[in-house]
Formats: sequence, structure tokens, C-alpha cells
Amino acid sequence: MRKIIITKANGQKAAFDPNKVITTCIRAGADPVISKRIARQVHSKVRYGMTTKEIYKIVLQLLSDNATPAIKQRYKLKESIMKLGPAGFSFEYYVGQILRHYGYKILGIGIKIQGRCVIHESDLSLESNDEKKWLVECKYHNFPGRYTGLKESLYTHARFLDLSDKFDNEMLVCNTKVSPDAITYATCIGQKILSWRFPPHMGLEKMIEEKKLYPVTILGPSKRELEILSQNKMMIAKDLLDIDIYEFAQKTKISIKRLVNMQRLTNQIIS
Repeated sequence: MRKIIITKANGQKAAFDPNKVITTCIRAGADPVISKRIARQVHSKVRYGMTTKEIYKIVLQLLSDNATPAIKQRYKLKESIMKLGPAGFSFEYYVGQILRHYGYKILGIGIKIQGRCVIHESDLSLESNDEKKWLVECKYHNFPGRYTGLKESLYTHARFLDLSDKFDNEMLVCNTKVSPDAITYATCIGQKILSWRFPPHMGLEKMIEEKKLYPVTILGPSKRELEILSQNKMMIAKDLLDIDIYEFAQKTKISIKRLVNMQRLTNQIIS
């Protein structure tokens, strides 16, 4: 295949790699044969300098034409996380729910804690199975291409040091990729990092996919619906499967038909 230089979300140039299209389509649940066909079609449409955002839209359209709606929605996982809301609380709560499914106990979200020197507002306070307490800093970005860097890792560690009489471990969680310097520093000081594609064997996206913890934004809710779901602490799509539709519709004024459709799509996504 011909080599084409494209523009990444952070502005850097790179060669278009059709294998990445194949991998992400398969991870979303597409058949390998269909995934390869989509990659070939994308490659035929890519032009020099085209942005990854433009390529992403081409893939989504081809998935719409060749795969089920659930596969298309799963492919939009990263975009869905970025729609959780710039206020940050939704992302913190969502991260807490993910980690709860992996054995952590939530002790607090957005609570103020007195350190040795100053008062800190903790994004997340957790307890692991070994009864160790974790200070968790959540960094949310609603634009692709934004790296979480060394500054955020240093900030998290400084806060942990001032609260070290109350916490045993520290963790930095973000919804984008993390910089090599941040990884190097975190590894050196013993700080756990959870981000997009890191750790390589179990990054944020793999934790979500493994236990079907897709955010409610993957269902395409309106701004009003998302606010209502957030107010009701429902940030994971499959939580909608546990509600009494008639009671929830009466309580929230979301129509029964809309809730049924959201439940149907959720079942398709997690199947």
C-alpha cells in the first residue's frame, strides 16, 4: 500500500497505518473480514495531510454501512468518555465506578481533606482489597491529542506527600494518553498511572471493555438526559438495565419509549 502522511490530533505528522483501523474495528466487535475491507476503503479515501478526526469520521460511516449500530457505538468509546462533561465530576464518578468493579471501595469523591500543610480536595479516595488507602487524582480532557504530562504526575505526588499520613498509595487517572516523562517519573516514585493505552496490558479502555463498563454517553443521550442520568449517579450504560422503566420515566420525565430504546442499545453493546 502507498504511504500517506496524515496529521494527528496533537498536530504531529505520521504515516497512516491501516492496521490500526483493523485493530480498532475488531476490538469494537467487527468481523475481521469486514475490518480489513473497511481498512482498504479508508486507505483509498485518505489524502496527504488529512487529520485523524477526518479519518475517524470515515471509519464511523463505513461501520454504519457494514456493521451493527452496537459496533459503531463501541468504536466511539474514547469520544464517549470525552463527552462525560468538562465539569469533571462525572468523570471522577465514572472512574470510581470502574475501579469499584475491580475490587476497590469508594471512600469519597470530591471531599476536602486536611493535609500536614494545607487542605486538599481529593478527586477520589479508595480502599483496595488489602485495606490500603489510595489517593486518586483524575485528569479529564475533552479534546483529543491532549497528553497528561509530567506536571500532573508531579502535582499528584506533591498532594500525596502532604496527605501521606492518611493514604498509603497514589494514583493518577486520565482519559487521554500520558507522556513518556510522566511514566518515567511515576515508575520511579511508585505512582500508579491509569490512562488510555497505559498500562499496555490493562489501560483504561481495556478495563472498560473487559467488564462492559461503557459510559452512558455511548448511548448518545441529549444534554438534558445526560444531566438527569448524572444526577441519578448512572454513569455506566448497563446500570440502565436495572431500573424500573415506569418509575424512572415518571421521576425523570424521560419517555418510556426512549428508555426502552436506550436499554435495547445497551444490551446490544454489551452482548
